[in-house]
Amino acid sequence: MADTGVKGGSDGARGGTRVVMTLDGTVHDPAAPLLHADDLGVLRGDGVFETVLVRGGEPRLLDAHLERLARSARAMDLPAPDLAAWRATATAAAKKWGDGSEGAMRLACTRGRESGGGRTAFVMVSALPARITRVREDGIAVVTLDTGRSVDCAESSPWELAGVKSISYAANMAALRHAEHRGADDVVLVSSEGYVLEGPRSTVVIARDGGLVSPPVEHGILPGTTQHALFEAARKRRIDCRHAPLRPADLIAAEGVWLLSSTTLVATVHSINGTEIGHSDLDGPVKEMVDEALTAGGSSTAGDAGGARKR
Repeated sequence: MADTGVKGGSDGARGGTRVVMTLDGTVHDPAAPLLHADDLGVLRGDGVFETVLVRGGEPRLLDAHLERLARSARAMDLPAPDLAAWRATATAAAKKWGDGSEGAMRLACTRGRESGGGRTAFVMVSALPARITRVREDGIAVVTLDTGRSVDCAESSPWELAGVKSISYAANMAALRHAEHRGADDVVLVSSEGYVLEGPRSTVVIARDGGLVSPPVEHGILPGTTQHALFEAARKRRIDCRHAPLRPADLIAAEGVWLLSSTTLVATVHSINGTEIGHSDLDGPVKEMVDEALTAGGSSTAGDAGGARKR
């Protein structure tokens, strides 16, 4: 089973209080277990998930996350999710969390128990980690790490699940711990050919020649919902936005670098592998555009089509 909670935001959810609901609309006690010991999500990381920002009592960019959840499920041969049920449950959980504070909503679906009986699916809303406020305000230092994975992996080896947001997240978290041991806050992953891929839980965006550039999803990375929302808002301001191959040297030479994700939103990168990098005049506008996109899009803005694990 899982966690649950009953209150949040203006209703009083603070600290460790959570909201947990299953797709039948049942609200579960946060102190009660939800998962069985033989759940394949626990035993093998066999499942998919999404993380959605709750703001003002609404799950932001929800449709984009649901579309990505469905793509991940297809890639893992899971039954197609009932998107209407997920949408209704996510909306109800966000409302129960309330509008007094932001929350991190997880949509989780596993293959179910080893002993059978169907999928395990639930929605959980928790308080944002304290690090998010610091990262939003202070920015981050990152290191680049070689994944040993080719940019052709998604096409040549689809069973590797490049570009799929699976529950199997151990390597991502190990990369973040490695960065911490090196005195950094986050990671930019690099392919075996030396191309920039993504962060373990974020999308890379740089400023170059007055425009915005992000690596192509064809390189086997997760299509970022926040990055897509940013590009849509930027194009309305006539800012050039495109996807193109990038190398670590391009990050060092960029006018600005950001890691974007659903809950942190925009983290400004101020150093890479110990080298200080430039501060772009677009830094303020980028943050403004992401906030505008979240407000305008609410729970219904769709994201890029494409495909790794995070955001």
